Amino acid sequence: MKRFHVHVAVESLTESIRFYAALFGSAPSVVKEDYAKWMLDEPRINFAISARGQSPGVNHLGFQVESDEELEEIHGRLLTADSAIKAEQGVDCCYAKSDKYWVTDPQGVAWESFRSLGSVPLFGGSVPPAAAGSIASPVQSAAAAPVQTTSCCAPQAVAIGSKKSRCCG
Repeated sequence: MKRFHVHVAVESLTESIRFYAALFGSAPSVVKEDYAKWMLDEPRINFAISARGQSPGVNHLGFQVESDEELEEIHGRLLTADSAIKAEQGVDCCYAKSDKYWVTDPQGVAWESFRSLGSVPLFGGSVPPAAAGSIASPVQSAAAAPVQTTSCCAPQAVAIGSKKSRCCG
C-alpha cells in the first residue's frame, strides 16, 4: 500500500511543529533536533519537515511503499516517463535506511519513491546539530539552530535530462 510523502523545508521547526500538530490534530511521530515527521492514516501521508539550511518551501514529493514489488512497479512507470532516474539502495536519509528512486518532473520538482528498511541515528551521513544523546521534548529539540549542510533529503542540483534539477546525491 502506498503512502503519499511530502517534505517541506522550514525556517523554524518549533513554530512549524506547533502549526502542523494543530493542522493534523496530532503530535509528530518522530522528532529530532532538525526534523519532524507525521505518519498519518487519515489522510494516508508521510509528512516531514526539516530545518537544515535549505530554502523554505516544498523540498520534494514522493511515494512511500511497503514492498520491493511496489517500489519496482513505480520504477517501471518512471522508466516510461522519459526522465532520468537516480537509484539509491540502502542509503541513510532522514533518520531512515531506504531503497529509493529519484526523478525530477518537467517543472523541476524532485519526486522520491522509496521503501524504508529501518531507522538510523543520523539525518543522512551528517552529524546532528547537537551532541548525540536523547531528545527531551519536541519544543526543546526544535529550538536548536538549523544546520547549514548538504543532506540526502534536500535534493541538490544535478543534471537530469537536459535541465538542471534537484535530486539527492
